[in-house]
Amino acid sequence: MPTRILRHVLTALDEAAVGRWSRAAVVSLRAARGRIDELNVFPVPDGDTGTNLLLTAESGAAALADGTDGESVWSVLARGAVLGARGNSGAILAQLLRGLADALAGRGPVDGVALAAALRSAAGTAYEAVADPAEGTFLTVARTGGEAAVAAVEAGTTALADVVRAAADGARRALHGTTAQLAALREAGVVDAGGAGWCVVLDALVTTVTGVEPDRAPLATRRDVPRAGAHDGHAHAVHQPHEGPGSEVQFLLADSSETAVDRLRTELSWLGDCLVVVGVDTPTGREWNVHVHVSDVGAALEAGIRAGRPHRIAVTPLAPVRMEAPVAGARAVVALVPAGEAAEGLSTLLAGEGVRVLTVPAGDGPAAVESAVLDAVLATGAADVVVLPNARELTAPVSRAAARAREEGREVAVVPTRSPLQGLSAVAVADPHRRFADDVIGMTEAAAATRWAEVTVAETEALTLAGRCHPGDALGVVEGEVVVVGPALLTVACELLDRLLSTGGELVTLVGGRLGDAVAAHLAAEHPTVEVTRHPAGPGARPLLIGVE
Repeated sequence: MPTRILRHVLTALDEAAVGRWSRAAVVSLRAARGRIDELNVFPVPDGDTGTNLLLTAESGAAALADGTDGESVWSVLARGAVLGARGNSGAILAQLLRGLADALAGRGPVDGVALAAALRSAAGTAYEAVADPAEGTFLTVARTGGEAAVAAVEAGTTALADVVRAAADGARRALHGTTAQLAALREAGVVDAGGAGWCVVLDALVTTVTGVEPDRAPLATRRDVPRAGAHDGHAHAVHQPHEGPGSEVQFLLADSSETAVDRLRTELSWLGDCLVVVGVDTPTGREWNVHVHVSDVGAALEAGIRAGRPHRIAVTPLAPVRMEAPVAGARAVVALVPAGEAAEGLSTLLAGEGVRVLTVPAGDGPAAVESAVLDAVLATGAADVVVLPNARELTAPVSRAAARAREEGREVAVVPTRSPLQGLSAVAVADPHRRFADDVIGMTEAAAATRWAEVTVAETEALTLAGRCHPGDALGVVEGEVVVVGPALLTVACELLDRLLSTGGELVTLVGGRLGDAVAAHLAAEHPTVEVTRHPAGPGARPLLIGVE
């Protein structure tokens, strides 16, 4: 490709130049997207690396287009990329941009020396974001490019134009070396797709700084490279899903902490691979972009819920998607109902929605629960099954049963419901006409959006968060914690609902007898815009179960 003169050579990157680089990277990735997609054989040959890099870069550029409001352009670019990152490669690109922002935000115009150091440190933070970094990948290309820039500076070549050329050329050399570093790339005869994308981004930086587009030979893709065995019609099909985890899960995580995110990293590293976690500061607090490949989508989402508030959840099958018309019995929901928690009434409600209900006796241990759940899942005769534990203590044995059912050829997802009220919310949005992974996401989000509470009677004296209670006192309990203590059930129930609705809510579900009727009247008077759904509880139930959405 002939070179093309665009503008004068820059001696420093000011904020306007960073904006031009962001836009140039988008243009270049858009042009290269198809070819990068065809390179994609590692870590999973799903042919979307170029697309994910482009979408991530577009998200960063869009954030800049919305304005910086006095904030560093580096910070705005990085935040937009992190919050919009797609896929494994997009998450790493976002981390590289965040690493640059960490080093360069607020410094003013950036010269060659500062940029070289920032490129090397950004590659280091990218390695830290990936749970199990491998060489011969995007990370190798980024690190080598940064090291080449630093080497140029240490040799006395400090001009910005020379530094960015050194970084781009060093990354390109490393890219060509990736073919020999990974078996999957060597077999396909291609270079790493993510690394190729980073080379495109660095070349866009060269163009921005020097005014000249680098003249690069096109990269060979799998279509261009004949493979051994192709002549006999039995060549290995490289573009096939690997034998590892079956779904890519990605979400943004808010309302968390570094400690909780560290625990989340550990949990997800046990569940799957290709784990990348990237954090960024936003106007409303720190958020993390979490990416992982797993077999158990429900377990990954449950780990996210334990760590904070997952949102913008995306689940993509790594195997070819089975697009089937809905068939009776092809999909089922199994819901557990702990004995003693309005079991009869809740079982009737759930069964009325076509759910297979499993009542768990109070004395059953984890092994008994696991065995009963496995039997219930297999008895459905369905290929795809969602299981609702409906109690925190039941989640672990349910997850083990789901794993055993998957060994029997069933696709099983555990939606981490901690109360039958959350289970009702999940069932209400279930749709067998949706793709299974999408249905699991919808049910998980509905459950997570439901706050659950109950009104009960104290059996013993105890010290609670709401003060000391005595036998016979009415207790208002929110997600396992006593928050209201009083002498009368109705008074406590009304105060409990007033507190729940003070933070918002559009729908209240009440499961109970006469107390439910009285509380519904209170809601009609004090919260007239809230929709109320009433259900009978059945004999032996708690006085009132409450769900707020």
